[in-house]
Amino acid sequence: EQKPKRKALVIYDTMWHSTEIMAEAIAEALGEEGVHAEPMHLRSRHRSDIMTEVLDAGAILVGSPTLNNNIFPTVSDFLTYLKGLKPQNKVAAAFGSYGWSGESVKMITKELEEMKFKVVDPGVRIQFVPDKEGLEACRELARKVAKELPA
Repeated sequence: EQKPKRKALVIYDTMWHSTEIMAEAIAEALGEEGVHAEPMHLRSRHRSDIMTEVLDAGAILVGSPTLNNNIFPTVSDFLTYLKGLKPQNKVAAAFGSYGWSGESVKMITKELEEMKFKVVDPGVRIQFVPDKEGLEACRELARKVAKELPA
């Protein structure tokens, strides 16, 4: 039935821990909004295990650093796998860090829109390590997602 629960997955990979810091801030803020949220590092969890969690999640937030003007390879792989399984009824958003160009967030957002997810924000992009303002942007993203989930 793919009925979404008040559950969010914060699926990400990271190069120098900046995207990981963002993922943790997002998951924490979702929890403060009463959403069961779990950060899921793509190199620490098998993608099939993550996909099992996706089935009943109401929201998916995908985070990636930008590498060579692109999405980080493990995140790209996950998105390809996700697209093939055609999950439905999901709220979504993207986030990520970058050094120079920062294309990954826009690219992830486009992928999520193509999967017919309800994208609630153009995404949070932070250059280098998130500062206080950047972390607040992550928390605001979490609040936007939480508002779209069933009570």
